[in-house]
Amino acid sequence: MSQLNQQVALVTGAEVGIGRATAIALARAGADVAVHYYADAAGADETVRAVEALGRRAAAFGGDLTKIADVKRVVGGAEEEFGRIDILVNNAGGLLGRHSVTEMTEAFYHAVMNVNVLTMFLCCQAVAPGMIARRSGAIVNLTSLAAHNGGGPGASMYSAAKAAVLALTKAYAKELAPHGIRVNAVSPGLIGGTPFHKTFTAPEVFAATVKTIPLGRAGTPEDVADVITFLAGPGASYLAGETIEINGGMYMR
Repeated sequence: MSQLNQQVALVTGAEVGIGRATAIALARAGADVAVHYYADAAGADETVRAVEALGRRAAAFGGDLTKIADVKRVVGGAEEEFGRIDILVNNAGGLLGRHSVTEMTEAFYHAVMNVNVLTMFLCCQAVAPGMIARRSGAIVNLTSLAAHNGGGPGASMYSAAKAAVLALTKAYAKELAPHGIRVNAVSPGLIGGTPFHKTFTAPEVFAATVKTIPLGRAGTPEDVADVITFLAGPGASYLAGETIEINGGMYMR
């Protein structure tokens, strides 16, 4: 496949899980990939090697995307290495922990909002000028089924953060579409093979949830990556402000 030939993608949180699968899928479609990571440099290097094995260029850039200085350094480094950023995938984010409303702290509230919403905002803000100047670009944001159904126990703040990502996707799509930039989102449901459920979901709960999925299985990081690659490519040239649900039929709009 060569639908993304000559394109450069920045994938945040690409050292593992959905982020790594997305970097590989984009490379398979012809893109060079800037691999962002937060703490797992070894994981990022593994992603870089997987992209390079497909014959595409890749480089890793570490940073805390809740800090504007780090965002500028990551984006600036990617632009210096590859010349530009055509595709931004805002994958970085996470649940961080499960807390009821009575035990929630202000510090935890800010931490969850920062890692899921602020990172997306800062990265969009950083890549937008270059995309506007070229009058082209694609941004894909990661929201969640939790944005629609409130999430599982103790995930209220994560659900609210992902709902904000969904709303900002629509707002940025309206703002940037006149400049030739398409902004869309994907909303994964139960996806196996990720640190998210390995850390925060008990195996018996995961197995019980699988039984409620009409397609009869949990999703994979590759299921999500394939849809992200579609949204980044020419086949989605008339999509803006959309959120594609990837949940095997658990939630149908």
